[in-house]
Amino acid sequence: MEKTELHVDATCFLRKTYKIPSDVDKLSQLAYKCDMNTIILYATKYGATRQIAERLAEKMGGAIMHDLRQGDAPSLDSFEFVILGSATYAGSIRKEAKTYLSRNACSLLEKKLGLFLCGLEEEKAKENIKTNFPQELLQAARAVSLLGGVFDPNKASAPERFMMKLAKKHEGYWNTIDDSRIESFVKNMKAV
Repeated sequence: MEKTELHVDATCFLRKTYKIPSDVDKLSQLAYKCDMNTIILYATKYGATRQIAERLAEKMGGAIMHDLRQGDAPSLDSFEFVILGSATYAGSIRKEAKTYLSRNACSLLEKKLGLFLCGLEEEKAKENIKTNFPQELLQAARAVSLLGGVFDPNKASAPERFMMKLAKKHEGYWNTIDDSRIESFVKNMKAV
């Protein structure tokens, strides 16, 4: 397979870089060729959820990544592990993640599943997890966690900066991505 740069909507985390076909159905074939058995599906607004997905991919020993904002995700048939995560805003996950969950719940139940949230509402983590993921998926998942989040005032809109100042009494850059939680999440995913 020819070595080249990767498209931003899908990544194969290995020692080598592989060309990724533009057709999402071919991602399953790529997963087979890369010896990938993990796919990480995520929905992000400013990129923090992608940062977490990249760390998870590295810790899992490689993964195909797909940003749900980019449209149709590849078939899950070729994957043993599926990790799905989303940014949260005011306690809700992104609509792309909601849509994916509603359309693919049965397929997700057949996989070794992990679910994560990206956000800053630590005190509401359990409530946000319970309200954003279907109960049957929560029960089936090997790992479920809030893995932290990032607030970057340079990327946020004026209303978002104002709300952060009111809600969290915080104005500057804030990063709570928690590598120990990511390690624990991956450990639970890989548990026999």
